[in-house]
Amino acid sequence: MTELASSAGGGRRRAAESSRSRRKPLERPAPLRQVVTDEIADMIITGELQPGEHLVEQELAAQLGVSRQPVREALQRLHSEGWVDLRPGLGAFVHTPTADEADQLLATRTLLEAESARLAAANATPALVELLWELQAVGEEAVAADDDAGMVAANAALHRQIMEMSGNKVLGELIALVDSRVRWYYRPIARSRGREAWDEHRELIEVIAGGNARRAGDLMRKHTERTRKTYHVRAAEAENTSPPVEKGA
Repeated sequence: MTELASSAGGGRRRAAESSRSRRKPLERPAPLRQVVTDEIADMIITGELQPGEHLVEQELAAQLGVSRQPVREALQRLHSEGWVDLRPGLGAFVHTPTADEADQLLATRTLLEAESARLAAANATPALVELLWELQAVGEEAVAADDDAGMVAANAALHRQIMEMSGNKVLGELIALVDSRVRWYYRPIARSRGREAWDEHRELIEVIAGGNARRAGDLMRKHTERTRKTYHVRAAEAENTSPPVEKGA
């Protein structure tokens, strides 16, 4: 009986090992492909590559100092993530966000960041608040210098610090998912929001420093809603002033 059980057990193990041996081997990581993907995404976010711009593999490869293969793979990845449109017979183009896409993303951001501000106020310490003031100073310097890129970077850094102060890792992960696209949408309106946005940041930091969680959440909600409305106004103005696009362009 023992021998029969042992034999059966051995048979099951051999079957399991045989099944495992037939599994496809794991793919090795491709860091170059990821680096190229991140670099092209950053070029889109910063406006170096404009919405609707034709992306030529050979030109991007030469610009980044790589072969065409990682660029081709990066464009496929960016297409799946919504940064790039692939048009059969025409090639790859930087995606042009629609009004609905922007509205959904910025509305989601409002919900997430209002909660992060509420938690940040509850967790505020003098040292953490001091970090916020330092980032505020950087943003105000960018506004004074009329530095759009600096304003976008400082805005992202300040909001990221508030998120980190929330202490909620899951909330942080969710905000990180939309962060890069928010920076992309914020860039065209950074100048028009300008001083107003940083005045709102200053008021928000004061409330966080005072530990008023409910008020902090309300202020962040209003702040991000103003950004969303400004984006739509700016998009409508751009649509009305842009020259007609030729077919096939």
